[in-house]
Amino acid sequence: MTEPAYRIELKPPDITAYRSGNTGIDFVTTFDSGKSGPHVLVNALTHGNELCGAIALDFLFRQGVRPARGQLTLCFANVAAYQCFDPSRPGASRFVDEDFNRVWSPQVLDGPRNTVELARARVLRPLYDTVDLLLDLHSMQHATPPLVLCGVTGRGRRLAQTVGVPQWIVSDSGHASGRRLLDYAGFADPAGVKTALLAECGQHWEYQAAVVAIDVTLRFLLAAGAIDPEFAAPHLNLEPPPDQKVIEITDAITMKGNNLVYEADYFGMEIIERRGTLIARDDDTEIRTPYDNCVLIMPSRRLRRGQTAVRLGRIVS
Repeated sequence: MTEPAYRIELKPPDITAYRSGNTGIDFVTTFDSGKSGPHVLVNALTHGNELCGAIALDFLFRQGVRPARGQLTLCFANVAAYQCFDPSRPGASRFVDEDFNRVWSPQVLDGPRNTVELARARVLRPLYDTVDLLLDLHSMQHATPPLVLCGVTGRGRRLAQTVGVPQWIVSDSGHASGRRLLDYAGFADPAGVKTALLAECGQHWEYQAAVVAIDVTLRFLLAAGAIDPEFAAPHLNLEPPPDQKVIEITDAITMKGNNLVYEADYFGMEIIERRGTLIARDDDTEIRTPYDNCVLIMPSRRLRRGQTAVRLGRIVS
């Protein structure tokens, strides 16, 4: 399959004005309402080529956002990768050394390795440890409907439903290749109270991804009680959001061979009607759908052994 060529419709904002912040951590700013409430954090640039999150945070700064209660932190995460963004090679700035969103286990964070992403993660870790509610803004390789990942906790699913957008909620446990920020520490603890969501706002460089990122962020902050409705109202999409649907991931297909090839041009959110349908071959191993009406979530073309190729899920509501 030939990769589709997506137009660069977004302009990466200049975030140098936000470097100094007020927390002692570069590109991190915390606003304190002085009133009791949760510590809410909106995270952008987990991947340096995902521009919509940076645009959403830049929007909040320019609009003069302040929390109605508790604390609100705006964090640009993998800035080193973002600073490498080149429109002529837009996918090359996803990370510098390794995926920032696969390092969030104690074994990796406390281990001996040292990379650009691990160094930044270790700086940000104490900040994330103080957060009660987190929204991690992302975008996707292909132009498919936006979705929000809520992890496997019931409170994550409930928060996604309270936010109300996007239409698709995906419940999954992550990747064999490493733990996401969504799954870090208290965010994934079944008995915990901290909650994180990961919003996939659209194709990396499409204009609409930034529109979705701003809308999701405002609705997340409203759901958290972090901003007043009067602040959000002028900027929200006035169309009523569609009824949400939940997809539970049952299988995360990890590439084990040297060459994984899909049987069709899958881009994501395809519903494969029949159980046992061949969807890919990993060397000589056939990958087939495990049940009827199986949904393909974010099939990747950036394939290496040990990484997730595609996730398989069923619609439960």
